[in-house]
Amino acid sequence: MRKILFLLALVTILSCNRDKNSSDSKVFNIGSKNSDSKSLVEINKEGNTIKERFSTPTGYDWVEERPDSFGYFIENFQLKSYGTPILKYDGTPISTQHLHEAVFDMDTGNKDLQQCADAIIRLRAEYLYKAKKFDDIKFHFTSGDLVTWNDYKNGIRAFVNGNSVTFRKAADVDNSYQNFRNYLDLIFNYSGTISLNQETRPVTKNSDLKTGDILITPGSPGHVVFIAGTCQNKQGKKLFLLGEGFTPAQSIHLLTNPFDKNISPWYDLDTTNPETKTARYYFKPTNFRGF
Repeated sequence: MRKILFLLALVTILSCNRDKNSSDSKVFNIGSKNSDSKSLVEINKEGNTIKERFSTPTGYDWVEERPDSFGYFIENFQLKSYGTPILKYDGTPISTQHLHEAVFDMDTGNKDLQQCADAIIRLRAEYLYKAKKFDDIKFHFTSGDLVTWNDYKNGIRAFVNGNSVTFRKAADVDNSYQNFRNYLDLIFNYSGTISLNQETRPVTKNSDLKTGDILITPGSPGHVVFIAGTCQNKQGKKLFLLGEGFTPAQSIHLLTNPFDKNISPWYDLDTTNPETKTARYYFKPTNFRGF
């Protein structure tokens, strides 16, 4: 079980957690490695980024992202070598290793903190930090309290007492990257799918879906995946790559598509579908959102 929190944030603890023996139909454990699961999409195993490693299906081309955009940051994020296993926060591999095609070259930390919502929060925060958009680095606790990087680096700390949160200066000014990671661990502790859902906006048209958008089920339990790449054909139809974190805290990874091996790891997504199946979870209802 994830970290012990105050009552209002308890739903956050459960937002990605699931009993491994649960019969919950929203959690998948699809198939196993076999020769029949080979994709018809070429994968450049020497590629170091998502865009370098994954070709598009026939008739599709990558959608070009602005160099200063969140989508560009994700598509060009460094990957670990092809075949790298997903590791938990304690350095041990998860049991299911056949449902991902790539692992992001990003630390997970050594605590069970960076789970599903935390993975996209981490990527979003790292993008803003790299772009020096420090005023935009701010996230809500599940309780609704807003915690900003600017306040945290200036020594303002959150103090939790039962169901209430108060803030006061309790540390020296520290704008180092290590302190930034401390800030993120605090956010991971008290935020989750519910708060992430509330601070993003709905995306209701397929034509508006883009890299960096999320597919989310807020709640306890809940889950979230993020769009890690977008391609499009001449008719305007789009296909998407999906990434996620999971519980227990583990490597951020890019999913296979076990439902359509012809285009795997790409997904054919539709904002109007009543439900959307992904490799390890299905979302009902379909709920796409963006920053």
